[in-house]
Order: sequence, then C-alpha cells, then structure tokens
Amino acid sequence: MSVSLLAARGLDYRYPGGITALRDLHLTVRQGRKLAILGANGSGKTTLLLHLNGTLRPARGEIRLDDHPAAYDRRSLDRWRCRVGLVLQEPDDQIFAATVEQDVSFGPLNLGLSEREVRERVASALRALHIADLAARATHSLSFGQKKRVAIAGVLAMRPELLVLDEPTAGLDGQGVAHLLEALQHLHEAGATLVFSTHDVELAYAWADDIALFHEGTVLGQGEALAVLRDREMMRKARLAPPLLLEVVEALDGARGDSPPRARAEVLDLLRKRLKGAPLAS
Repeated sequence: MSVSLLAARGLDYRYPGGITALRDLHLTVRQGRKLAILGANGSGKTTLLLHLNGTLRPARGEIRLDDHPAAYDRRSLDRWRCRVGLVLQEPDDQIFAATVEQDVSFGPLNLGLSEREVRERVASALRALHIADLAARATHSLSFGQKKRVAIAGVLAMRPELLVLDEPTAGLDGQGVAHLLEALQHLHEAGATLVFSTHDVELAYAWADDIALFHEGTVLGQGEALAVLRDREMMRKARLAPPLLLEVVEALDGARGDSPPRARAEVLDLLRKRLKGAPLAS
C-alpha cells in the first residue's frame, strides 16, 4: 500500500449565501496513484480540487500534507503549491502570456530559478506534452486542445509531486483525449501522482487506479477503481450508471475475475473470442 501524500479530513465549505458545497468530506491521495474524483456535474468536485492546493480554505476540517495539517500563511501556501499543481478545466482561466514559452516560463521564474534552469524546465515540460513545436506560437491562436496542454505544461514546469486536473478531457474530441491521456500517462510513469475530476465513468474505468465516488459535496466511498465501480448501490446513490465496458465484460462467461480487461480494444477482443466460441483465457 502506497503512502498518503495528501488527505482531506472532515471538510465543510459553504459559498456566500449559505450554499453548502462540501460536507464532512474525507479523501486520501496515495502517492504514485491515479485517483479519479468521480461524480455527476454540479456535485462539488471543482470546489474540492480548489481545497487540495489551498486556493480555498474549509470552514471546518483540514487538509493534511504528509500527514501534517496544512497551513495557510504565504510561505506555507507557496511550498504547498510547488508540491501540488492545479490545472483548471478552462485553459483560458490559466493562460495569460503572449506566447506559449512565456506562459510556461511564468511559474519557474517566480521561483527565482536561474535562466538556465527555467529554460530547461520549460523545454522539458513542452516535450512531455508533445508541444515543443508550439513554443513561439501566440497563445490566442491555439486550439482548445493545445491550450489544455499548455496549461498543464505551465504547471508541470513547477515540478509538482502531485498534479490535480479538473475535468481534463472536457471539450476535447476523441483524438485530443487520446493524446492528452498518453501525455499524462508518461508523466505518471515518470513518478507523478495524478488526481483528476470527471463525470465520465468510462474514463474512470479505463484509466484510474483508485476512485473516490462523489455526490452532493461528500465522498460516498473510496477504493480501488474496480471495487468502487462494481458497487451498484453506491453508484446508484451517486446517480451514475456503471461503465458499459465493465458491464460487457461481466456479461461474458468466465470474465468476472479481479483483473478484467479495461481498455476498449481488449474488451472488443474478448467479445470477438466469445462470439466465435473460442475458449477464454484463464
């Protein structure tokens, strides 16, 4: 079991007017894992993510970093945000410089790094997101998908331990989703811990290691992705249907093991074998 990198304990938060956004929320982010915050639109997922990097402060409860309560003074917040990078759903809320290179440079420059170190970090982040060719491009001329990658590169250049992404695939076409997930997978394999919010149960099934099932400002349950998605009662409470790919797999004889295929291509291959009457792999 990997160690807890970041945790929320008993969070309550209300917006002006008394609107409850979070209520007695508990969450654990384990180091080296991909955690999906899975819930319907409007359930408060973005509010939770804004607590994870200190942008919002709870009315009750606490955020814990390395099992120590997080502090909200300026110095502590700076250290916190160097460790936990947040990528917003709308890239235009995060991109403001004239060119891609200038935008990705902003964070490292504010860290007081040398010019050489800044150049190295920017180049590395652009390569990781496969957008090195866009370095000199004006940010206003980018497509939505390109802006998403630039926003992620800007956070990545800060070298955070944990990358928090709000609905990272929202607004992208199929190819854009594939390219973005490939880039994020490379970051994960290089050691990054990833937390992402989504309402897409298929994405959570195919890509997450762990899932926190979110509903009306609280976590109904958290655990390994397959165990959460197979809990039909908890999914019903969250007003979410099970992933179609999981239902297809479970409908096939002999396919109810602990490690069912999760990629679309693997599920289709399994289905073809079943339809052809070929024996299923044990």
